[in-house]
Amino acid sequence: MVRIDSLSINGVSHHLLLDDNHPSFAYRLGVDLDDQLVLAYQRARLVFSNGYTQDFDSSFELTYNGPEFAPLTDYEATLEVKLDNETLTKTISFSTGFMSNKWKGEWISDASYEFVEKKVSPKVMTFHKGINVDKKIKKAIAYCTAMGIYFLKLNDKKVGDAYLAPGFTTYTKNLQYQGYDLTSLLKEGNNDLYVVVSGGWAVGSFVFSRGNRYYADRQAILGEIHIEYEDGSKEVIATSKEWDVTTEGPYLLADIYDGETFDNNVSLTNVSYHKASIETLKKVPSWIHADISCPVKVYKTIEPKLMRKDGNVSIYDLGENLAGIVHLDISKAEGNEKIIVHHAEVLTEEGKLNLSLLRSAKATITYITSKGKQEYSPEFTYMGCRYISIEAPETVKVKPTYLCLTSEIDEISTFECSNEMLNRLEKNIRNSARSNFVDIPTDCPQRDERMGWTGDISIFAKTACFTYDIRRFLEKWLYDMRFEQNKGGGFPNTIPSHCYDFPVTMPKMAVDHWGDAILNVPYDLYMAYGDKEILRTNYEAMKGYVKACAFWAKIWGVGKYRYIWHTPAMLHFGDWVAPDVDKMSAWQGRSKFTATASLAYCASLLSKIASLLGETEDSKKYEELAKKVGDAYSSIFLDKEGKLKGKDEFQTGYVLPLSYKMIESPRQKEGALKNLVRMIEKNNYRIGTGFPGTPRILDVLADNGYIDVAYKMLLCTDKPSWLYNVKCGGTSIWEKFDGMNEDGIARKSEDGTGEMISFNHYASGSVGSFLYERILGIRIVEPGYRKFMVKPELGGDITHASGKKLTRFGEISVSWKKEEDSFSIDVEVPYLADCTLVLPNGEKYELAFGKHHYGCPIYK
Repeated sequence: MVRIDSLSINGVSHHLLLDDNHPSFAYRLGVDLDDQLVLAYQRARLVFSNGYTQDFDSSFELTYNGPEFAPLTDYEATLEVKLDNETLTKTISFSTGFMSNKWKGEWISDASYEFVEKKVSPKVMTFHKGINVDKKIKKAIAYCTAMGIYFLKLNDKKVGDAYLAPGFTTYTKNLQYQGYDLTSLLKEGNNDLYVVVSGGWAVGSFVFSRGNRYYADRQAILGEIHIEYEDGSKEVIATSKEWDVTTEGPYLLADIYDGETFDNNVSLTNVSYHKASIETLKKVPSWIHADISCPVKVYKTIEPKLMRKDGNVSIYDLGENLAGIVHLDISKAEGNEKIIVHHAEVLTEEGKLNLSLLRSAKATITYITSKGKQEYSPEFTYMGCRYISIEAPETVKVKPTYLCLTSEIDEISTFECSNEMLNRLEKNIRNSARSNFVDIPTDCPQRDERMGWTGDISIFAKTACFTYDIRRFLEKWLYDMRFEQNKGGGFPNTIPSHCYDFPVTMPKMAVDHWGDAILNVPYDLYMAYGDKEILRTNYEAMKGYVKACAFWAKIWGVGKYRYIWHTPAMLHFGDWVAPDVDKMSAWQGRSKFTATASLAYCASLLSKIASLLGETEDSKKYEELAKKVGDAYSSIFLDKEGKLKGKDEFQTGYVLPLSYKMIESPRQKEGALKNLVRMIEKNNYRIGTGFPGTPRILDVLADNGYIDVAYKMLLCTDKPSWLYNVKCGGTSIWEKFDGMNEDGIARKSEDGTGEMISFNHYASGSVGSFLYERILGIRIVEPGYRKFMVKPELGGDITHASGKKLTRFGEISVSWKKEEDSFSIDVEVPYLADCTLVLPNGEKYELAFGKHHYGCPIYK
């Protein structure tokens, strides 16, 4: 039986609030694999409750092109999929937001609160509005946003289950608002609505320089409550100076890095309020729109294990390194006792929490009890940790649980093989992604950072697209990346930038392999989902970035040196955190190699993207640029035998030109490859690449006949290596391959980065793509997996592997087994997709929908 398994709008299938007159509808068909007869797909149609009908061809991405939607209106869309002699249907409901209409509400704040302190976050503000209900409600929706982080309370109960609203964006240009259904929460008679607002990213202390008030002088909110009664009457309650406000609530401290202090003796009903004031924002957002993000929510709960007790301090192990918030269940409290919670990723040699690696972040929860039984968990912060300590009086009973937070994204794949260390590595990759996909793709969730570093997601997006349904999450982030592009075409290195730049940059500056995210992320999304609009939307930004890269290369040289990008090393990251050298200056000192390779790669990729979009002249122009840069790299950096000239020979210096296909001379290419293999073997198969080379080194080896070397490198357990992490008991990906000693103690860092070491940092988890494409064997042939290949590449001690991948066409399933002299494999191909199966002996088979089993002999 054929059925419609899913239907979504702009990547969401529930809680739909749109400010979009051209939303994208996506659906997926499902078919029982045991069906003998499968009906042929004919066409799709969308029928809307506004009377508009739109037909589509065989695309699974349906963009609405009908009349504009009315604001603040409920709609339904019914999908009809016509088969040979049957029509399938599925309906989805959605609501529109304000669209381009002006809000009746005004920005309000507390003008009496003059926040002038530096490097700290402001006091928490609480806004109050009484709502009297004297007749039956048909529908009640609250729309709200803030400069700061906020949540709603109605009659002493939090509204919704999301955290950290309105999300982290470039607030001057891009501010989200959320909608909350209050219909079942408003009671007859008097109701108390509270909006509780901390400084968050917009006003509070952020980045490790701990600057504050970047976007506003103090917190402010904007909101409207729309009530429709059963008698047909309507009411709008909008934010105005008639609302009440206080800074005397129970939150004594709220800071993303430092944590929260909460006094449970303070009730919002017995503090002093005064009238709110109209706030004129110093930086007014140019675009306020309905939420386009994936809300941050609890995705699992952990019961921490008590490790030891030292007086009134208990140390707990969560079992995994992750991001989230502690929940305290407290009993036998007499009142006014302090419960203090600290968080850390690792322990000291003495078995205490290692707090030094947090740098300036205090990561502390302080809770002041009232009398009796009570519960508490933070609202305005989150922590990355594996261990927590709880300091509490002996008389108070405290039971902790840990609420793991991440953006609401679905896991869409599985992976398992015969090597348990690789299985643990793959779990670590997923853990680090979950921990760092908290509204934006951060670098780490624990220290005074948690920023949207472009270099990390640039190299990890391909792996992320395999494991998670990541499209909406990354497209939201790309909005801000485009907004933050400077006039010269370059980008800040963190998005949103939050007025922060490192390394030291100049006007119009571009930074190699970090700014590359503007090409890599959209292209990886396109390959995973098959929608060219992702490329079209970011195309002008891509062109601007490549123009900036080429500008900074040619301004410093003549002849072929015009294509060598060798601006001062301090302006780049170079071979960032490469473990073969232990100085930041050494990583950055390799920037002429990494930057030049980046220019060639970005020009080549942009040429491919231009061709896909029908931009023929652009495609030729960027192809020519890529060739010139590749020739310059080969001529200036390599000798005729493909060896890096001078003493600066390093793995990434070979990996990048080989991966980016920059070397045209067969002699040079073969020489570069042999020199890379020589370096790897001499280094006992340990990894030596930094950020630019790490996601590519194993593929370079596998693609050029050295799959055995790739497996030896992948399966190496010596420091530094991917599996050294696992050998040391790692449950997440580390920032540095060699960041910990085998005894579990963090290695002292003297590389000039100021104790920069995170143990939950997903970037080098980009090796995940090798696990999925080479070991499991699933590879994209046509974007969106319309056509795909299954080609396991055998190596190491791996005797079997299995996994699944959910695509727009359905689920791909692969399971293979290697015995002494034979190989067998089972493949499931989803409806309307095609698969090419390549067996280890080279035999090829074209597979259509259904289950397939093949085997072949293995010759040693």
